[in-house]
Amino acid sequence: MIGSSSNLRDIKSISPWQRLLVLAMATFTIAPFAPLIIQSLAFRWAWPNILPTVWWHEQRERSPFPLAWDYVFSPSSRVAEATVNTLGIGIAVTLLCLLICLPAARVLAQRNFRGKNQLEFLIALPLLIPEAAIGIALLMIFIALGFAGTYAGVIVVHLIPTIPYMVRMLTAVYQGHGTDAEDHARVLGANRRQIFFRVTLPMILPGVIAGCLFTFLVSTNLFLLTFFIGQGQIITLPTLLFAKISGGALDATGAGIALIASVPGIILLIFTDRFIRSYPLAE
Repeated sequence: MIGSSSNLRDIKSISPWQRLLVLAMATFTIAPFAPLIIQSLAFRWAWPNILPTVWWHEQRERSPFPLAWDYVFSPSSRVAEATVNTLGIGIAVTLLCLLICLPAARVLAQRNFRGKNQLEFLIALPLLIPEAAIGIALLMIFIALGFAGTYAGVIVVHLIPTIPYMVRMLTAVYQGHGTDAEDHARVLGANRRQIFFRVTLPMILPGVIAGCLFTFLVSTNLFLLTFFIGQGQIITLPTLLFAKISGGALDATGAGIALIASVPGIILLIFTDRFIRSYPLAE
């Protein structure tokens, strides 16, 4: 009750223009999901009708084959396989990215050395090159190495666009906290392991969680790199969704897959936001 009263007072304290801005932001965030939800429940929906003329539940009893959500949840759609692959690859990429980027970000944040600016530019370079160019170039290399069409190949190629984001976020986190607490712990006799797990990690944990969330979201939404390196053998939600919309139209099945692809990110975003807000050392 206290938190609700506080939030209500905060809302009342802002100006009408600020309320309008908040309402506009909420509308632009939520509005895209409304057509997807309606489309996923529709059987026939054509312009200029505002709502479907025939709904899925009205047609499903007369159809000889699964429609809309019936097809999405059937084995024929391969949605379950794509979901497992998407989550598994995203988790693996996030963990590997964290192991690589934690020490790299610490060095970039706390050390000055020759070529540091050039190294930071090289780390960010994959974000400046089109994914298609990266995918085609790596495909030839991965075919020669036998990585094409494998989970290992897809995981490795997902590290290319995710490492720059993770490094940048963790570098900012390390720069924000400095080294004073670690220096005090070192003076008191703590070793490197104790300093990292008892001093450094608790301080940077909110930033690490946010970086992991962002990395997971980027990985689970990559299409081109997964399509090139996966060679059609690794099915994920983005590749499955692209197959449904490649004809230029979004049917009920495609809308259902799009909604399912949005669920993991929304759930993780909610839990991450609650964790960071309740974390004692979060600023």
